[in-house]
Amino acid sequence: MSLNPQELEELTAKIGRRPTQTELHIVAAEWSEHCSYKSSKKHLKTLPMSGPLVISEKGYDSGVLDVGDGYVVTAHIESHNHPSAVEPYGGAATGVGGVIRDILSAGTRPIAILDGLRFGDIKKDPQARWLFKNAVAGIADYGNCLGIPTIGGEVEFDRCYTNYALVDVAAIGFGKKEHLIKNHADKGDLVVLLGGSTGRDGIGGSQFASDSLESEDRSAVQIPDPFIEKLIIEAVLEARNHKLIKAMKDLGGGGLSCAISETADTLSIGIEMDVDKVHTRESGLSPDEIMVSESQERMLIITDNEKLKQLQEICNKFRIACSVIGHVTTDNLMHVKKNVETFACLPTQVVANATLLDRPSKKPAYLDSIETEKELKPINDYTKILETLLASPNIASKIWVYGQYDHEVGIRTVVKPGRDASVLRLDNGKFLSVKIDGNPKHCYINPREGAIGCFEEACRNVVCTGARPIGMLDHLQFGNPENPEIFWTFLESLQGLADFAKYFAIPCVGGKVSLYNETPSGPIKPTPLIGVIGLIDNKPQTSKRITKGDVLLIVGETKDEMGGSEFYEYIHDFIGGKCPKVDFNESKMNMKSILELIENELPKNVHDCSKGGLAVAISEMCILDDIGCEVDLSKIPGQKLNPDKVLFSESHSRYLVVVGESDIESTKSLLNNHGVKYGVIGRFGDENIQFIMNSQKIIDLRVDTTQKVWANSLGETILHG
Repeated sequence: MSLNPQELEELTAKIGRRPTQTELHIVAAEWSEHCSYKSSKKHLKTLPMSGPLVISEKGYDSGVLDVGDGYVVTAHIESHNHPSAVEPYGGAATGVGGVIRDILSAGTRPIAILDGLRFGDIKKDPQARWLFKNAVAGIADYGNCLGIPTIGGEVEFDRCYTNYALVDVAAIGFGKKEHLIKNHADKGDLVVLLGGSTGRDGIGGSQFASDSLESEDRSAVQIPDPFIEKLIIEAVLEARNHKLIKAMKDLGGGGLSCAISETADTLSIGIEMDVDKVHTRESGLSPDEIMVSESQERMLIITDNEKLKQLQEICNKFRIACSVIGHVTTDNLMHVKKNVETFACLPTQVVANATLLDRPSKKPAYLDSIETEKELKPINDYTKILETLLASPNIASKIWVYGQYDHEVGIRTVVKPGRDASVLRLDNGKFLSVKIDGNPKHCYINPREGAIGCFEEACRNVVCTGARPIGMLDHLQFGNPENPEIFWTFLESLQGLADFAKYFAIPCVGGKVSLYNETPSGPIKPTPLIGVIGLIDNKPQTSKRITKGDVLLIVGETKDEMGGSEFYEYIHDFIGGKCPKVDFNESKMNMKSILELIENELPKNVHDCSKGGLAVAISEMCILDDIGCEVDLSKIPGQKLNPDKVLFSESHSRYLVVVGESDIESTKSLLNNHGVKYGVIGRFGDENIQFIMNSQKIIDLRVDTTQKVWANSLGETILHG
């Protein structure tokens, strides 16, 4: 149990007596950082959470956006970091299952999964390779069994994740607005537990995730069963169609303790339940174990007496266990019994609302000198450097990962993984573009600007598909919040996200805070992960094949800001320098220009510049379309910089645009009208990727050999280290 002496004293004072053992277990789960957000909740209010498309209802575990014509999209993001660091296959798989049920609980069908994965140095660390392989397998097996496509994500490797793993899973749902569950309940309604049996797996999981990882507590890791989850999805949606569900919540962190207390508190009701009515998979479970077990694939449903029989018939049809475990009262109490004996009786307002903390914060001492540049070894062979970067684990093709996922099942996927963002076809003729992005290297050097950059990069990616950003998800992952320096980085990152969201009027529709991401070796780097959802009213920008004679333009300026770049860290092993910053006005104008180009059907291809910089982004375009390109670096907008900064700076707000020869003047005219900085920098053809500076060829790579290096290096690293 994780109640400290002060919390125990507070609980005793609030209920006016000493709590029972079961009550202690229930409150310890609900008041854990993982469930209560006691360190972060008061600060999250700085994010804008409303907007013209946002639908807010009490009790939703996912964000809901109105996409027109009577349809809605739901979205949520979750993590399973501690469990995945201990047992990566089961930890990652149950992370998928949990976020899918969050989507389902709103009454929408899950239609897509995205994953963000972070591990240690897979080139040197066998443990990191083992964690990576098994986490990918867990996500693949679970999603593929459900028939839900994993359409995108990101993978990153960094020494700060040694002996650890960050496994973030986002999910998208879709449905009719009229089918949304309007959470409500009346006295005498029945509380039903539907789905998998309750066991001893996952006991104490929320407390396990609310402290630094110092032991391999495998009992806190849940056991996945995707086949039951698939049946639950179909049964719940059928029950929804027959209007049998008055309220619904999935059982995640804290198990029944949190599901019962949060549902009752949100709906201003009481719930009386009997642990003897809970269907279990093993005998001898105590009331304490039943209440805090986090066994997977379970949903809590409130229905009434008249609808119960039909709900039970649907469960029988899908061979899902369904138990009536309690009923609704009006006393606002969470009353847990075993037959006639009471084991817990607590005010739901007390259980579901831990006292929010106002933690101290202090700027980390390392930031005083982190931006100081140092003299780096001179580069004599830029061709070799670019080839090395393209083969590096953070930049090389991730086909080894997404090739294990079924990303086309459901026939909605229009733009598949491997491009800037993935695009889904909706039933109302519109399209949804989705991307998640993070950059702990930038966030370590400058938490505020780094977080803004993650947000802007995700926006750039959906804009490249022709989508207008309509909502965002944030997942804020940091070390121990009791450390004032770590908590300062959390506050700075959050403020940066809030500033960007308000300026661009992009509401936060959901999120997650994951703290205590530490091992005995130390904390992770600040790792906010941002998901952006974009809407396309007409048709998406689907890349047309680049052909000989096509022209390459760049929109946006390249600046002297190399801090946190792959070039600095992977090539020079230097952590520091000036982190890239986003100019909000420049960003908005560049986004607007790109969207208008796409609306006018001028580009054949649009790609953003991010990790690895300009040289990597152009190389990726050439590799994917099997064509060479000659690029004149002197034509790139911005201050005059030396070659390594022009090639590898990761400045934000930049887009590469490919147009046919006949469309170049129309493209330039539109960009001139918007007053954005741009340059015509190259032309496609031949079989080499070439970069020219001052009439001298400084990079010359054959496309075919580069393709092999880029495509195969990650898989070879996994197999051979």
